[in-house]
Amino acid sequence: MAKVTEESRKQFAAKMAPYKELIDKSAEKEKSILALIAKDTSGTAYKKLLLAEEMIYVATLWVGINNLSETITETKNTDALNEARKTLYKAIIYLEEVVSTMIDAPYADYEEYLAEIVNIPLEKRYLLTRKLGLAIRLVTDAYGENTKWKMSFVELEGRYATVAKNILDMKEAIKTYYDPRSPDFDMTVYYIRLIKKLLDKSATGYRDKYELSSKRLDDMRLGINYLLALRRLAIQMNEKEDAEELKKKITVWKAKMDKDQQAGVSR
Repeated sequence: MAKVTEESRKQFAAKMAPYKELIDKSAEKEKSILALIAKDTSGTAYKKLLLAEEMIYVATLWVGINNLSETITETKNTDALNEARKTLYKAIIYLEEVVSTMIDAPYADYEEYLAEIVNIPLEKRYLLTRKLGLAIRLVTDAYGENTKWKMSFVELEGRYATVAKNILDMKEAIKTYYDPRSPDFDMTVYYIRLIKKLLDKSATGYRDKYELSSKRLDDMRLGINYLLALRRLAIQMNEKEDAEELKKKITVWKAKMDKDQQAGVSR
């Protein structure tokens, strides 16, 4: 580890100050919006989307502070990264409060949540989703491969996949997906492809966490749940071959889990 000189500490503190000022301003903005929600619940969903976006922005500021630290002092700023990670969780919690935490559920089960944000255009939803994904990648990359938080990022990315799916009006999106004349066609195709990728990644992530780390049945169940959500989407889109392949995969994973449970491997 590089030795941090007094000069580099001072330089880092000076460069960090504008970032901290922006973070403090965002904290005040968050407090003000929450106070508005407490006084008047109308439009709460829209306000929480604003809060989620603000938290994504704050997380990138904390990453920026870590980048400064690595450049100036040649050391990772774990305090900044921990704040970034916590802030991303706050962003996801705000989104979960808007669109629910349901992973594998029929559209009708969370349709009422989408009714609260009906005026949010597809472009805005897609951009918010991409911003959150980028912020998560920046934080995980900054921590590096050998971090103790590696397996906890499986949960973070899984919850991200869930809100990315639930914030999209899937009923409308599937119609648009098969209508090249729609002005939202390209974006809808990109968005649905992203959701498929995220659901698959989360399923694999939880399976790996179960196998390599936790040995907890809950993790394996979550992995299967993300596969079920992916299969539900394939069925909705009439992708019969994909749905059948996923059905086989789910059967194999369930058999593995049941075998381990009988053997007493998992808690």
